[in-house]
Amino acid sequence: MAISKELLKIIACPKCKGDLKLSEDEKFLICENCKLKYPIEDDIPILIVDEALKLENE
Repeated sequence: MAISKELLKIIACPKCKGDLKLSEDEKFLICENCKLKYPIEDDIPILIVDEALKLENE
């Protein structure tokens, strides 16, 4: 079971309250504003700023 599209429409970055998008591998929620990615573990997004990883420029 993956993150639902309905959840993605209402979920927001806990730091800046901006939109989050699902990564291509569906393992992270990405905030482009903060340059952070929040892990998804067992289909549960971990929306804790201290748990977020810095988004690397690819």
